[in-house]
Amino acid sequence: MSGAVIAVIGGSGLYAVEGLDDVQEHRIETPFGAPSDAIVEGVRNGTRMLFLPRHGRGHRFNPSEINYRANIWALRSLGATDVVSVSAVGSMREDLPPGTLVLVDSFIDRTVSRPRTFFEGGVVAHVQFAEPTSARTRAAVQAAAARAGVELRLGGAYVCIEGPQFSTRAESTLYRTWPNVAVIGMTNLPEARLAREAELAYCTMALVTDFDCWHTGHDDVSVEAVVAVMRANVAKAKAVIEALADAPPTAPCPSHRALDFAIMTAPEAIPAEARARLALFLDAVQARRQGAL
Repeated sequence: MSGAVIAVIGGSGLYAVEGLDDVQEHRIETPFGAPSDAIVEGVRNGTRMLFLPRHGRGHRFNPSEINYRANIWALRSLGATDVVSVSAVGSMREDLPPGTLVLVDSFIDRTVSRPRTFFEGGVVAHVQFAEPTSARTRAAVQAAAARAGVELRLGGAYVCIEGPQFSTRAESTLYRTWPNVAVIGMTNLPEARLAREAELAYCTMALVTDFDCWHTGHDDVSVEAVVAVMRANVAKAKAVIEALADAPPTAPCPSHRALDFAIMTAPEAIPAEARARLALFLDAVQARRQGAL
């Protein structure tokens, strides 16, 4: 069995992963409430995999309603080491037309109403987030795409807006002026921030469904247009995921020790309620510290 446990968070259009053995479902209640749906666990070619549909099966939750903290906590509690976020996005560049898959490497946060940390209520942590995606996981996904014969464009920033409405033309045009912006979406923040706090190696495979409304030479974004491209994108994404399971990540990743020097609160000052709520993370840090003694 591989040491990596790959968690796939499926975005719009990706509601299941096929081809797994020993399949079981986990319905988990977390200290932060219920995840978007049951988490499906299975094994492919010796690699343990977890799958969670971000919007729930049947697409029940809009981007602002998703319980990101419960989703990430649940995946970590089941032993996930790496998270591959599969996300439908709009393109902010002419050279990234609909149907393109992009392995983004950074984010710009334009959300306004979402809980964005596990560490509150008497405990404070400041994780490093300069490089918000994992080089370990990105490299493994890139290699998997090559084996699957799927073209994957590398790099660029993902602008995450609150939604659920698409951008105004003025907003879309503004975002295009920002350096390194490649795509726009509604879900990967605070997801990526929480994954770092949970010490998970995280990366985003962004599936371009449309040119955002900045592109006056194309129709404005509509659900109908998005869904048509989405079907083809999802087939490509599934091929990459299958290939990733055949050769999972093995390189060390700093994300797996993101809390080592991030927790500012003295252990004796952490309230009992906060300690219980965050035991999944705090116990791992304590065990590493004790092991170093």
